[in-house]
Amino acid sequence: MAKTKQLVKGLAKAEVRLEPIKAFSILSPDGKVVNKDEMPDLSDEQLRELMRRMVFTRVWDQRAVGLARQGRLGFYAPVSGQEATMIGSEFALDKEDFILPGYRDIPQLYWHGYPMYQAFLWSRGHQHGGEIPEDVHVLMPQIIIGAQYVQTSGVAMGLKKRGKRNVAITYTGDGGSSQGDFYEAMNFAGVYKLPAIFVVQNNRYAISTPVEIQTAAQTIAQKGVAAGIRSVQVDGMDVLAVYKVVSDAAERARNGEGPTLIEALNYRLGPHSMSGDDPTRYRAKEEPTEYEAKEPLVRFRKYLENKKLWTEDDENAVIEEAKQTVADAIKKAEAYEKMTIPGLIDSMFEVTPPHLEEQKAEYTGKEGK
Repeated sequence: MAKTKQLVKGLAKAEVRLEPIKAFSILSPDGKVVNKDEMPDLSDEQLRELMRRMVFTRVWDQRAVGLARQGRLGFYAPVSGQEATMIGSEFALDKEDFILPGYRDIPQLYWHGYPMYQAFLWSRGHQHGGEIPEDVHVLMPQIIIGAQYVQTSGVAMGLKKRGKRNVAITYTGDGGSSQGDFYEAMNFAGVYKLPAIFVVQNNRYAISTPVEIQTAAQTIAQKGVAAGIRSVQVDGMDVLAVYKVVSDAAERARNGEGPTLIEALNYRLGPHSMSGDDPTRYRAKEEPTEYEAKEPLVRFRKYLENKKLWTEDDENAVIEEAKQTVADAIKKAEAYEKMTIPGLIDSMFEVTPPHLEEQKAEYTGKEGK
């Protein structure tokens, strides 16, 4: 008994620390290749397309922030600073792979085929925003923090049981890694070796909570070790590094080697959302400036310019394309037929149950009065 007490006392004093997982990168902040052996096999056109999508997404984000301030959108979470993780990860997927996003992950949906005007309708709370085209393999953005992780394990299990070579990928922020769903999903996926990719976009703050307060772990990536799944940390501002680690994770998943947890080190340049968040209240004044020097568009632009693959004219053309696309999308969203309560009730079931038919009847003919 004395020995047992001594052992328990010793364990209580022991500090369990894993060696931190180091961030994988290919490009330095000044656009130089620092890991030539891991360079992905991408053509010049594919490299240019990555840049086009990141510039497009930055402009779209800036316009969406303006639309939200004008009251023309509902909920909107800015993405500037996180484009490399979003664009690089989606670019590594097949169109038949499934994306299960969080509320900030609209760009991945768009580049996977989800129409922008429907994204705007989703933001405005319109049900048509959730009517996903048949050939677009995405789910709607999840508002409940971390819930998309559990759903991803379910989708991945379905893919495995059907013998598909597709993967399910999901995203959350550093705050989402503190949710129970985060651990449950990875444990389930690890046990059954599911074709799932779990991405944590560690943008340093869960709204106003710094990551250092969010978790005592040295890295979020190492949280996957307990679930027995491959765990990787990547420089989330390096689009080539993100593309590489997601490509590798997808290949492993397709070959039946199980899931991967990827921690992407990001920094959101703007507020958490357009719902009243003011990042100047919880960030040091010099902090954004420090990260702007490392941000993804600057880094990748320098790399492409050194290779003579990107010019100011190229960038200006994408900027104008993005502005016009956003303008057309918001115009279409604002002109879309308004929702009605009877229409909402009918959309919930294939056959509307009697008690909802009664409720629907109460509103029929009252709309607009």
